[in-house]
Amino acid sequence: MEIEYKGGNCVVITTKQATLVTDPKLSQVGLKDIMPKSAVVLSTQADFGIANDEVAVDRPGEYEVKNISITGVPAQRLIDADGKAATMYRVATSEFSVAIIGHVATPLDESQLETLGLVDIAIVPVGGNDYTLDAHQAVALVRQLDPKIVIPVHYSDKAISYEVPQMELEPFIKELGVPVEQTPKLKLKNGSLPETLTVYELQRTA
Repeated sequence: MEIEYKGGNCVVITTKQATLVTDPKLSQVGLKDIMPKSAVVLSTQADFGIANDEVAVDRPGEYEVKNISITGVPAQRLIDADGKAATMYRVATSEFSVAIIGHVATPLDESQLETLGLVDIAIVPVGGNDYTLDAHQAVALVRQLDPKIVIPVHYSDKAISYEVPQMELEPFIKELGVPVEQTPKLKLKNGSLPETLTVYELQRTA
């Protein structure tokens, strides 16, 4: 499995079976929309996705795509007073399980945690300012999920014009207090997970 960070909430997850892209509509924040060929699109909010000729998922449910199990988990957007207008995802291959969180209200309840299940990798926004999880909320969520790897996303970047200014990554890293690996992309083979929780700070690629 390989994971690349494209900015915002957008990551590209490449497995032997398929390519998945999360929240690819980056034109909303001044970047180029991301659409790998034949990718499965997962949108944590309907307006973050792009229609394609493969598979596009923007709501809760259970999906099986090219031997990858995808579970959409209903969640309340952080900026909403009520209702469940967001979707978290559990992506499970034969080797790894990935939780994709988005801009959700926390803490997660027992039902959400049970549906997300055991998580190897958590992809969590950390930019705060009442738009998405701030450092403290993101750390608490990571503690709930208890993954081996956390990939922070949606934090301050001079090249990105966020609707709401986002905080730097450093407060999240400092509060979480675990080892940090900086790398252009995350590459994992079966059995290669770290023994203890590790932050992977991925270089944003175009």
